[in-house]
Amino acid sequence: MLDPVNWTIGIRAMAGAIALGYLLGSIPFGLLITRLTGGGDIRAIGSGNIGATNVLRTGRKGLAALTLLGDALKGTAAVLLARYLWGQEGALLAGLFSFLGHLFPVWLGFKGGKGVSTYIGLLLAMAWPVALAFCAIWLLVAWATRYSSLSALVASAISPAILWAMGDLRAADLFFLLTLFLWLMHRENIGRLIRGGESRIGESKNGAPTALES
Repeated sequence: MLDPVNWTIGIRAMAGAIALGYLLGSIPFGLLITRLTGGGDIRAIGSGNIGATNVLRTGRKGLAALTLLGDALKGTAAVLLARYLWGQEGALLAGLFSFLGHLFPVWLGFKGGKGVSTYIGLLLAMAWPVALAFCAIWLLVAWATRYSSLSALVASAISPAILWAMGDLRAADLFFLLTLFLWLMHRENIGRLIRGGESRIGESKNGAPTALES
């Protein structure tokens, strides 16, 4: 039989990890940074996305870099805090919900970013060598094809396999799920890649160069 006291503590820990992860993940750094610096509502520019690519379309590379960093580190912070408070199970749960918070922030009508930066931030907290591998794969594919979206898709597809090969099966399961979400959020990019209409890195879209869609 389940011990009701331990079961109650477990439910509280799960709720705490979910809430912590989602609240941190749903912080819309792209929107906040552009508004605080007088750039207006980033959702009215380019693709309307709140990630680093759309911030870059304002022509302000520094703000795009800050957005990418914020979107990554909120995932890292969610995992590290949850691990400290509730152990590895809490860290995995917080990681999942920080990613979902970034994709579907309640404050913005559940319309968030595409998840690449937060994916990297979660990898950094859970298995930093795999985060480095992700970035290396991204750079290699980007160099070969000049497609940012394809680089992220390939790197995210390989990352769970690397985790599995390292023996971190729980993290591999989590990142397999996150990869499915990331591919879902890039479905329009995938369609353009198939049709040959996807923008390449360095090409102009709405007056500014493209880069990482976070």
